[in-house]
Amino acid sequence: MFSFCPLQGALSDSSASQSLLELDGGVKILIDVGWDETFDVEKLKELGKQAPTLSLILLTHATVPHLAAYAHCCKHFPPFQRIPVYATRPVIDLGRTLTQDLYASTPLAATTISSASLAEVSYASGYSQAASAENTFLLQPPTPEEITKYFSLIQPLKYSQPHQPLPSPFSPPLNGLTITAYNSGRTLGGTIWHIQHGLESIVYAVDWNQARENVFAGAAWLGGNHGGAGGTQVIEQLRKPTALVCSSRTPDAALPRAKRDEQLMESIKLCIARGGTVLIPVDSSARVLELSYLLEHAWRKEVAKDNDVFKSAKLFLAGRTISSTMKNARSMLEWMDDSIIREFEAFADESRRNNRRDEGNHQTGPGPFDFKYLRLLERKAQIDKILQQSDDAEPRAKVILASDTSLDWGFSKDILKSIAADARNLVILTEKPNLEPNQKPSISRTLWEWWKERRDGVATERTSNGDTFEQVYAGNRELEIETAERKGLEGDELNVYQQWLATQRQLQATLQSGGTNLLEAPGDVLDDADSDTDSESEGSDTEQQGKALNIANTMAQASRKKVVLRDEDLGVTILIKKENVYDFNVRGTKGRDRMFPVAMRRRRADEFGELIRPEDYLRAEEREDAENQEAGQVNTNNQEPEGLGKKRKWEDIGTAGRGRGGAGPNKRPHHHDRRRLSAGEADAAPFSENGPAGDDLSDLEDEEDETLNGPAKLVVTKETIPVRLRIAFVDFSGLHDKRSLTMLIPLIQPRKLVLVAGGKDETLALASDVKKLLTAQSTGTESAIEVLTPAVGTTVDASVDTNAWVLKLADPLVKGLKWQNVRGLGIVTVTGLLLPGGEFQPIEVGDGDGDAAKRQKLEDSSETPTTSTALVKTGTKHLSHHRLPPHTGPRPANPGLLVTFTSRPTSTRRRTTSRRLASGHAQRRPQGRVQGRRNAVD
Repeated sequence: MFSFCPLQGALSDSSASQSLLELDGGVKILIDVGWDETFDVEKLKELGKQAPTLSLILLTHATVPHLAAYAHCCKHFPPFQRIPVYATRPVIDLGRTLTQDLYASTPLAATTISSASLAEVSYASGYSQAASAENTFLLQPPTPEEITKYFSLIQPLKYSQPHQPLPSPFSPPLNGLTITAYNSGRTLGGTIWHIQHGLESIVYAVDWNQARENVFAGAAWLGGNHGGAGGTQVIEQLRKPTALVCSSRTPDAALPRAKRDEQLMESIKLCIARGGTVLIPVDSSARVLELSYLLEHAWRKEVAKDNDVFKSAKLFLAGRTISSTMKNARSMLEWMDDSIIREFEAFADESRRNNRRDEGNHQTGPGPFDFKYLRLLERKAQIDKILQQSDDAEPRAKVILASDTSLDWGFSKDILKSIAADARNLVILTEKPNLEPNQKPSISRTLWEWWKERRDGVATERTSNGDTFEQVYAGNRELEIETAERKGLEGDELNVYQQWLATQRQLQATLQSGGTNLLEAPGDVLDDADSDTDSESEGSDTEQQGKALNIANTMAQASRKKVVLRDEDLGVTILIKKENVYDFNVRGTKGRDRMFPVAMRRRRADEFGELIRPEDYLRAEEREDAENQEAGQVNTNNQEPEGLGKKRKWEDIGTAGRGRGGAGPNKRPHHHDRRRLSAGEADAAPFSENGPAGDDLSDLEDEEDETLNGPAKLVVTKETIPVRLRIAFVDFSGLHDKRSLTMLIPLIQPRKLVLVAGGKDETLALASDVKKLLTAQSTGTESAIEVLTPAVGTTVDASVDTNAWVLKLADPLVKGLKWQNVRGLGIVTVTGLLLPGGEFQPIEVGDGDGDAAKRQKLEDSSETPTTSTALVKTGTKHLSHHRLPPHTGPRPANPGLLVTFTSRPTSTRRRTTSRRLASGHAQRRPQGRVQGRRNAVD
């Protein structure tokens, strides 16, 4: 028995995905921790309530709709860090870079403090004017180090690897729960989860793609870990599940991969031929790999043909963490399609052949993700540089892929504001944007609606193969753009925030148990002797006393982390935290308030002894160098003259030789030298893995924002810009189409089908089509497959009435069984009589020969069998699960038990029960349990 409840993304145009599965025994599995571009913290309230009861978490895709809220939950829901999380390695690594890009690009992801809690603190402390009705105080976002820590807690899995997960500390026993990941296509490491618990077999498949693409293999429904060895039948592990949870979001008109790629390239070619700029909003972790690979290889092909249009155009990929994303992609080629693996093997073979030659100056062609024309940009200053207006007489065409697809945050928003007024430019939308109910549509959704309306005319173009595609004129419409910025708190606002922070720490220290972290203050810098200490392994009575439930101790913890508090909040720690204070009244106080606040420094140690701090053992000259570097007194280019008594560093080898004529041992030009090459020399120079190096973009740096690490509030400014560019739509979402779904469901043959992750209209329409299809295939009768379409927050019973029992066998019976080996499986036949009311009845054990005759004799005889070796406790009204004691007798390596039930019906109801029980069977597992399943035969 299990129930299913979608927490987000069901019967809604929101692409955020969160699903909760509750299995027998109270086991709860959360699949995906998604969010959307609104970053509304109210949508995570139910998730916060369920966090203390979750057993484990599964992640499917490294995209915003599937894991964007994971870091937020780990930071602000303390039990979340103690829940085991499982995903594939690409989802972990790409999800980490995506989350870092998200928090570095928009302050909206940090979310604001709720108005109720902030107003209560402000009125209590007398700062009611500081807490305005708008209430835009921001929570502290996770730092990049914290995000790395959170994602390091996720356990990596491989495809087709059955795994029995560990439960959370507050979870009931999992009782043999097994999870297996299969390739879902569409994203790198995307997962179809198969969950096996007892007799329940659940397949969770959202946002999958059966078709192969340039980078990603198809879903593994028809065989093969990566979908490469396709067949005509669904693989055995995914066939006939108890329930199939599937996404109903499908593209309106799915095109073959060749036509889709051709439409994209033709749209780009027309725009850059007239000197325009093409903006393609993409995500920064998943679908960006498909688009970047396609454009890079298209540029290689066209430049090799001496196509002047592509040779004069520049290709860019912009994202805050895009270099890390591509670095991870280069190390995960084995997760991609077989064509990528073959391309990399050919590249490796060519490199080995060139290395065997005498001269090492043979340049090898780039690998699959070694970019020769695609330039990676990670800073706002670089974006501003390439968007500088050029002369109309010499237009400079550009193609820019930028995050994010919503155009509400990231570099794509800044680029759109710069190119919107020029009619030569083009925006290509690659997937249907979300539309939140009762929310303002995103910028990409607004442009998509304009593309559907076609109010101001359409430019119909034709590809080389004769296919047509459309580019819609924006018609000088006005587009309202909201820009969210951080602004530091000052005066009473800062006092209100500090008071709220102290209140939250007090609440956490009072209500939470050990093993959880307190709220982090702005600019927290923990002592390295305490930051990495494991509270569970190094816990002591002193640490437990540190969690005393009094306000003064909580304020002491807050003051230790350098939070600006008032005198009454500091308590006894005012003696060391404030100057010229030498007296404190301790009369009437208890506990640590009566003691002088002396901070005891704990020593870090492990099983090998006390840990060593390398900075304590620096030599005098090393310490002096470190201090000079911090003070900015060292020349960054290392151009100091070498003298006696100075040692050369590793990075200084050969610098003197190059400075006196370039005869040093390292004759290859450095990366910073290649940046200043001329345009002609840049083409001849070796390419970089991050794109062409013959420019000065790498020297540009952003100005540091001092409000990133301190208490801040959200300031939203609005501006209206005219839009004269063209709008095109080419579906690169990589989602399965309706044809693939209707073809696979009859092959999968689920008992129940649950449709989630789609709009209300498309979900209900797809459910109706599936019911008609299954009814037609069942020769006009009603289909046995039930289709469920639950709404957000609605719990449905997704299990199937299998009428399974677990029989408890006595030890004498188990010891007296005579096993037969059939293909490595131990088989024995037991013939018995199952009676209602929990009565005891003797059984007969067969040795393999003559069992059929004995069974027939028992059925024909009116006498109860008397020859037996043990008794079986039976009962048809209610049979609960029992766990057998350990078996000490001899037993085969993989035993099984086949049980045949017989009875003499005395009424119509009992006759029906007898017919059902006559077809039941049970298989004994190595743990000693016997499970039976009844198949409906009447």
